[in-house]
Amino acid sequence: MRPNIVLFGDSITEQSFGSGGWGAALADTYARKADVILRGYGGYNTRWALFLLHHLFPLDSTKPPVATTIFFGANDAALLGRTNERQHVPVEEYKDNLRKIVKHLKECSPTMLIVLITPPPVDEEGRKIYAQSLHGENATKEPERTNEMAGVYAQQCFELAKELGLRCVDLWSKMQESEGWQKKYLRDGLHLTEEGNAVVYQEVMEAFREAWFDAEELPFDFPHHSKIDGKNPAKAFQEQSQC
Repeated sequence: MRPNIVLFGDSITEQSFGSGGWGAALADTYARKADVILRGYGGYNTRWALFLLHHLFPLDSTKPPVATTIFFGANDAALLGRTNERQHVPVEEYKDNLRKIVKHLKECSPTMLIVLITPPPVDEEGRKIYAQSLHGENATKEPERTNEMAGVYAQQCFELAKELGLRCVDLWSKMQESEGWQKKYLRDGLHLTEEGNAVVYQEVMEAFREAWFDAEELPFDFPHHSKIDGKNPAKAFQEQSQC
């Protein structure tokens, strides 16, 4: 039976199965070896994500995921007093909510590989341009998110991973290592371009490899066609069942 990998997060996860998406790339990499399950919820913050845990990760599941990515923070970091303030979660609560999510997943399966992903950086000018494209002259003059605040949340995510001994993709820092990251990796100042998705994919794959969960090391669920004898096909399946 194939193991499951769950991608749990907000819109950046929800959109990851689109063309050039990081989730789609993971599904392709683990084809016939693990099922990549998308559980992304656009607009959600960690406070709202807590309501989903028992539905998505029931404690009595006989087949919990072997690996889960947790990718929240972009909405938690929305600023108070701005257009998206209902999504705002104080940074202390954000960190505590992440801790609760991890705790629940570990109760589902103590051996589950958990990878935390920090929120990405924010291109504030890109957010303004995007707002103007939607609302014209009525667009807000002040950004609803800032890169500085996203960095505060990213740091708390990174610190929690270190505290709990988990792997973490520090996306906020990684993307800003590249010149011109604002337009290279972000299509509207927040959500990812194809190149931005590639960064997430590469970093998640590296985290999986470090945890000895490399796709190349996993067996196929059923025999590769080259192993099937045309005159005696049953043999390959019998050998597979004995492994």
